[in-house]
Amino acid sequence: MDFVRKNRTDKQLLDIYTELVTPRLIEEKMLILLRQGKISKWFSGIGQEAISVGAALALTNDEYILPMHRNLGVFTSRGVEFTQLFEQFQGKINGFTKGRDRSFHFGSKAHNIVGMISHLGPQLGIADGIALSRLLRKEPKATIVFSGDGGTSEGDFHEAVNVASVWNLPVIFIIENNGYGLSTPSHEQFNFESFTVKGPAYGIEAISVEGNNILEVLNELEPLVADIRENPRPVIFEARTFRMRGHEEASGTKYVPNELMEYWGQKDPIVNYEKWLLDEGVAKESELTKIKDKIKKEISASVKKAFDQPDVVADTATEVEDLFAPFEQEVIAPNGNSTNKRFVDAISDGLKQSLEKYPELVVMGQDVADYGGVFKITEGFVEQFGKERIRNTPLCESAIVGTGLGLSIRGMKSVVEMQFADFVTCGFNQIVNNLAKIHYRWGQNADVVVRMPTGAGVGAGPFHSQSNEAWFFHTPGLKIVYPSNPVDAKGLLNAAIEDPNPYMYFEHKALYRSLSAEVPDSYYTTEVGKAALASEGSELSIITYGMGVHWALDAIQEHEISADVLDLRTLLPWDKLAVQQTVKKTGRVIVLHEDCMTGGIGAEIAAWISEHCFEYLDAPVMREASLDTPVPFAKALEENFLPKQRIKDKIDLLMRY
Repeated sequence: MDFVRKNRTDKQLLDIYTELVTPRLIEEKMLILLRQGKISKWFSGIGQEAISVGAALALTNDEYILPMHRNLGVFTSRGVEFTQLFEQFQGKINGFTKGRDRSFHFGSKAHNIVGMISHLGPQLGIADGIALSRLLRKEPKATIVFSGDGGTSEGDFHEAVNVASVWNLPVIFIIENNGYGLSTPSHEQFNFESFTVKGPAYGIEAISVEGNNILEVLNELEPLVADIRENPRPVIFEARTFRMRGHEEASGTKYVPNELMEYWGQKDPIVNYEKWLLDEGVAKESELTKIKDKIKKEISASVKKAFDQPDVVADTATEVEDLFAPFEQEVIAPNGNSTNKRFVDAISDGLKQSLEKYPELVVMGQDVADYGGVFKITEGFVEQFGKERIRNTPLCESAIVGTGLGLSIRGMKSVVEMQFADFVTCGFNQIVNNLAKIHYRWGQNADVVVRMPTGAGVGAGPFHSQSNEAWFFHTPGLKIVYPSNPVDAKGLLNAAIEDPNPYMYFEHKALYRSLSAEVPDSYYTTEVGKAALASEGSELSIITYGMGVHWALDAIQEHEISADVLDLRTLLPWDKLAVQQTVKKTGRVIVLHEDCMTGGIGAEIAAWISEHCFEYLDAPVMREASLDTPVPFAKALEENFLPKQRIKDKIDLLMRY
C-alpha cells in the first residue's frame, strides 16, 4: 500500500494515526462487551476506519456529515465524548436518544452529525436539503453523506443523486464499496465493477479511491472539498474497502470465501499505516504504543462511567411530551377586510403570506414554479419569490421530503406539495420514519408541511382520488389538518407552517373551485386541535371532516332534523372534548368520512366514544364511509363508492332508536 504524505508534518501524520486507531480500539472493547452480554448489538466497521476518519478530517467541524452503521470514526473524529457514546450503546438516559434507539441511529446537533435510520437510503435526501440550505444562504460549505454499496440499490440513492445533480448541490456521496450487503455479494447487487460509472449517468463527477489508505482518502477528499466550497456541485466518491466482520456480529462471515478475507486482511488500514509510519521514521513503536495505551485508558474509564449510570426509568408523560418539538400556538386573529375567496384561492393566499412572513420558507413540488402547480395554487409565486424559493422538483417524492427535513436541520421551513395525495406513497418512508420519529429519537425537529390534494368526486379514478389520511393518523409524531372551508383552509395552513413540527395538510380537490366564502385578507391562524360546529342541533351528532361536512349538512337539511355537525378540522390531535360535548348533548352519533370504512379514522373515534361516553348514548355509535374498494372512475361507480347517499339512510336508521 503506497502512502503519499504530501506536505504533512510528522505531528500531523501522528494526529491522523490517533484518529484512525481510536475507533478500532473502541470496537475491540465493544466486541468484548458484546461477548459478555453487556451490550446487545454491534455493527462493526473494522477494516473501514480510514474512510470515516478521512471524511471527518476533510471537513471543518461546522460542515455536516451523515454517517451510517460502520462510521464510528466519524463520531470519534468529531470529538463526540466517549462516555455519552457508550451510554448511547447501552441505552442509558444520557445517551443521544435517551434509550429510545440503538447503536448509530442518532445525530448530534453539537457535532453537526445527522444520524441514520435502518432504511439507509433516506439519509441521502436529507443531505440534499442541508446542501441546499448552504446554497440558499450562500455559505461556502460542503456536506458529506455515506451509503454502503448495497444501499445504492434503493430508489432513494437515485432520487437524491439526481436532485443534487439537477440543483448542483455541494454534497459528496461517499459509497463504501465493501463487498457485501448482509450476505449478498456485490455481483448480486449491481452489474458493474466500479461506482465511477454512475457519475456520467447523472452528469456529475465520480472518483474511486483505495478506501483502506487513509492518506489516499485524505489526499483526494481535501482538495475536492475545498473546490466544492468554491464551485458547488455533487460528486460520487467511491471508497473501495471490505467488511471484515458480519453485517452485525450475530450474522458472522461464514458466507465469505477465505481467500477474500485473507486478501483484505493484508490491506488492514491501521496495520499498514503503522508499518509505514515506522518505516518512514515518523514514529517509533514505543510512541505508537503510548498513543494506543492512552486511548485504551480513556475508553476503559468512559465505559465504566457509562455503565455505572442508572438504567432508564420509563416515564409515560416524558415519552409523550418528547414526541414533538416544544411549541405553544398563539392564535393570530384576522384584522381588516374580508373578500370572497374560493377554497383554492384561500390556500394560495395563506401560502403566499407565509412566504412573506418567513423569508427562508421554501416551497417544493412538481411543476410548482412557472406553471403554478397543476391546481394553480402557486401561480405567480415565482415572480414574487423567485425560483430559489419556489422550486420545481424532479419526480422524486422521497428525496424532496428528505430535502425538506435537511432544510429543517438547518433551521429553515419548507412546504412540500404532493401533486396528488396518492403520490405520497413514493415518499411514505421519509414521512413516517424520518419526519415523524426524528424529534422523539434525538431531539431534532422536522419543520415540514406536506400538502396533500386529496379526495374523490372529480372522476379521477383509483390513483388520483384516494383519501389516505388514515395511513398517517396511525403514525405518532405527525400532525394532521383537514379543512372543510376556505376560512379554515387559510388559517390551518398558516398554523401548520408556523409550527416547527411535521404536518400533513389535506385539501380536497373537489372543493377547490366549487366552494367560496368571505375570507379575511390579513394573515391569521386557526387553532390546531380544535373542532368547530358547522351546524348546531339537538337530535343527532354527525362527527366528520373535509367533504363529509358538506354531505352531512345536505343530509340533515333534506331530513329536516336538528343536528350537530362537528367539523374536526384537526385529525391529529383530534378534539376529544368537543366530541364528548356533542355526544352528551344529543345521545346519537354518526361518524362520517370519505375514506374507506375499514380501518378509517371513524373507527378510532367510534371506539373512543363507546369507551368514554357510553353513559350518554341512546343508540349505538354508527359509522358511514366509502366502500372498501379502490376509488372507481366512472361517475355512477364513483357516486356509489362515496357515502354521500348512504349517510341519509344511516340517519334514518339511527333516528329509529
